[in-house]
Amino acid sequence: MRQYISAEQPDKKGLLSVTGKDFRYLRRSLRIKSGDMIDVRLPDGDLVPMTVCHIDDTSGVVVMQVCASPAHAADGTVTRGVSAGEVERTAFSVEYTLFQFIAKPQKMELIIRQAVECGIRNIVPVAGTYSQKGSIKAMQEKAAGTERIRRIIREAREQSGSPVATTVFEPVSAEEAAVLWKIECSTLAPEEFAGVVLSERSDLCEPLGNVVASCTRMKKAAVAVGCEGGISPEEVELLRDSGFVPVHFACNILRCETAALYGIAALQSAVFALQKL
Repeated sequence: MRQYISAEQPDKKGLLSVTGKDFRYLRRSLRIKSGDMIDVRLPDGDLVPMTVCHIDDTSGVVVMQVCASPAHAADGTVTRGVSAGEVERTAFSVEYTLFQFIAKPQKMELIIRQAVECGIRNIVPVAGTYSQKGSIKAMQEKAAGTERIRRIIREAREQSGSPVATTVFEPVSAEEAAVLWKIECSTLAPEEFAGVVLSERSDLCEPLGNVVASCTRMKKAAVAVGCEGGISPEEVELLRDSGFVPVHFACNILRCETAALYGIAALQSAVFALQKL
């Protein structure tokens, strides 16, 4: 069951009224009907099962009511998603950051959408040596606060049920990205963070498992991924100096948008496997 992200808390009676664009989303996209159950992500992060108790198509209002307790949907399926209280017990307890060297606009939107669905907390676009000037300009114009980026994030969270409120930052240079990661990890112990940069070359690289093996109390993890032309040797060196470890996957040649998803999944899987030990 897909989740609906609410900007408001239910009232004292447990009722939540939805109007405007959200009303149209619920009716046209999710096609909800009276009596349906839907998972609602509240502003405080809680995932709450709610029942659609009233729909007024004339006025454009949907009224939902909080269920007394988590329940099964009418078809017998169980509601899906991670509640705020469950986050600490899942892979989402680690804060993930994607440093994505800016690719073409369409690819960047796809990368952002997929990263949100994977539960990435921070997405930092990096204006790299091989990033096209037009792509950098397009990303700067969209930036973090534009309606389109916000809509991509929201739709991806609603589709995936992600409990993580993803933020897309303003584009930075490779030097600024290196400094940003250094600052992020400055107060952490070595076993609490790990950063990897995906490399097309196998020299000077470490197996991913080795990189995370010593991070027994992981709190922050990051992956840096190149654009269509990759990452320049000078930029890889900058990232290495800031704590990133080059990692090479012995697989097919991947497009940058595929590499981002592959890298995120591999890093999360490695971290989660370590947490389960």
